[in-house]
Amino acid sequence: MTIKIVTDSTADLPADLVKNLGITVVPLYVHFGTEVFRDGVDINKETFFHRLIHGGIHPKTSQPSPEDFANVYRELAKDNTTGIVSIHISSKFSGTYQSAIEGAKLSGVSCPIEVIDSRLLSMGMGLIIKAAAVASRSGKKLGEIVEDCKNSIPKIKLMGFFDTLRYVQVGGRLGKAKILMGSLLGVKPVLTVADGEYQPCGRVRNTAKGLERLVEFAKTGKNIADFSVIHSTTPETAHKLADMLSDIFPKDQTILAQLGAVLGTHGGPGTLWVAYRES
Repeated sequence: MTIKIVTDSTADLPADLVKNLGITVVPLYVHFGTEVFRDGVDINKETFFHRLIHGGIHPKTSQPSPEDFANVYRELAKDNTTGIVSIHISSKFSGTYQSAIEGAKLSGVSCPIEVIDSRLLSMGMGLIIKAAAVASRSGKKLGEIVEDCKNSIPKIKLMGFFDTLRYVQVGGRLGKAKILMGSLLGVKPVLTVADGEYQPCGRVRNTAKGLERLVEFAKTGKNIADFSVIHSTTPETAHKLADMLSDIFPKDQTILAQLGAVLGTHGGPGTLWVAYRES
């Protein structure tokens, strides 16, 4: 594989998919006070969510440094690489994309590096990355893969509900969804991601209604090529939702994923999302 695919840990790609497709993941950082962890490297998801819920310290997050990216690009360039496609979380949520741009300049490698702002997060971005890795393995050239990625961005649909907006509010990532604040006592906000940021879609009273809302959303999809269900702390509910959607997309082909520490910091426990890519 001469075209290498790079992303960051906010893609929430399952480890087996990352390994099987040869994707390189650059971790963001999570800070519990003076303790600093690389997302998915120094702290696992179970430990992270336990500390988030019970630890008494609300964590902060930070993007990889340009040098982090430069080191990754240099290492990949040693392996007879003819190009690198680096796909990252929306620049409206994080400075990761800009760090990757600067890292590409710092790297000094001879092969071309294309850095893409996905304008998405989690498995919304992950489905684009998966498709790019498959395209690379099939022998597509750099320009073709980049064009496919950019064409896929508007074909990704992503919706979820939060058990509470407290975590995302503390993190300052609400964007246009701030309109929901002050009217959510006892209800769960439903959000989508559009134009690179959260957009409000309403509210539901309980998890059962949230599942119904996500099923309705998924049923609006046309020619679905890839599908994912993402949770923070409720794998049983994620499996239930995949079952409910099995007439829309086969469960054995649905990617079940869990939020990592960085997006978990802002999403909190009880978050549930669906993402799909239309062909």
